[in-house]
Amino acid sequence: MKNVDLVIIGGGPAGLAAAIEARRHGVQDLLILERDNELGGILNQCIHNGFGLHTFKEELTGPEYAARFIRQAKELDIPYKLNTMVLDLAADKTVTAMNREDGLFQLQPKAVVLAMGCRERPRGALNIPGYRPAGIFTAGTAQRLVNMEGYLPGRKVVILGSGDIGLIMARRMTLEGAEVQVVAELMPYSGGLKRNIVQCLDDYGIPLKLSHTVVDIQGKERVEGITLARVENGKPVPGTEEHYDCDTLLLSCGLLPENELSRAAGVALSPVTGGPAVNESLETSIPGVFAAGNVLHVHDLVDYVSEEAGAAGAHAAAYIQQGEAGRDAPALPVKCAGGVRYTVPSTVRPDCVDGALTLRFRVGAVYKNKKIAVYLGDQCIFTRRRPVLAPGEMETVQLKGELLRNGAAAGCMTVTLEEA
Repeated sequence: MKNVDLVIIGGGPAGLAAAIEARRHGVQDLLILERDNELGGILNQCIHNGFGLHTFKEELTGPEYAARFIRQAKELDIPYKLNTMVLDLAADKTVTAMNREDGLFQLQPKAVVLAMGCRERPRGALNIPGYRPAGIFTAGTAQRLVNMEGYLPGRKVVILGSGDIGLIMARRMTLEGAEVQVVAELMPYSGGLKRNIVQCLDDYGIPLKLSHTVVDIQGKERVEGITLARVENGKPVPGTEEHYDCDTLLLSCGLLPENELSRAAGVALSPVTGGPAVNESLETSIPGVFAAGNVLHVHDLVDYVSEEAGAAGAHAAAYIQQGEAGRDAPALPVKCAGGVRYTVPSTVRPDCVDGALTLRFRVGAVYKNKKIAVYLGDQCIFTRRRPVLAPGEMETVQLKGELLRNGAAAGCMTVTLEEA
């Protein structure tokens, strides 16, 4: 068993940003463990632009954005192991991993940053009736096949789900010569960013059918067609069926934080996000285990992932250097109201907030002409008007540390939506 100060599980955008900030905050003995054969994570297959507008003030592709962080990590001499699978994270922070060079090995770090990212919701979780023929892919698998492997999954395509990856793949498949016939979405609103709906569907004349789902898949060897139907109150409406001839069905039905390791270690998970419940330092219920990026909650912009993971790396460095300082500080639970689904963090220790607290959340439906309000007890400490709030777009609120400390005796913090 080897002793290191900090282990970062995952070498994608979150893991890289956490490692860079930890090194800048004085952690010399750290190690990134990455299961793929290169750093950069999912960004390597995201060859479209739109990354880096917040972080670098310019528009980059996914590989370009990743390359900048990889270059920073190499300039700082941050060690990493590729093709390395982490098998277990114990409650005492012991990390068990394996690769071909080292075989099975264990690390005993002082702190761990969870940065495993997320995975797609598979067909099995969707309960779509019909046969199980070839030609059904998750949107992320299709993206890898087209952008990295050089294969076109099909010629006549239907996409179920309007998450950002599905929208982007509608455009990508069109540019590669396939015919994308329709994007169907179960919910009455899209799960993706507004800019992706405009740039990927509207600009190419691809219809988006809200409150629709796939009720049948035809074909035994290969997909030959699908049937869509309108959905009301969660159930397909008889008589609204439409048939589409197609050879490919792409599923873009949401992302799930990759938390098998967290669960095995006994980390408390949020029932809403599926990721760890964290405090203002992005620390989980296990002292010294931090989480950031899509393993914590699914982000829409990678810039926010990098920002959040950088904070997690800095907090992990402080934990290594100072131990459990502030462990007994009083904590306020953060409550959701008025359409707010969840917040990150879910508890806040006002005494441990230095300059400002970044609070991120998503709403549960589309709201217009509302204002975001944050209360400490009965006292409103923050408001901001928002003409439109949608589930596909994450909201960010900055709260001054001194405001929180002044209201530390309030008992709880509440994030809500009110009429503007």
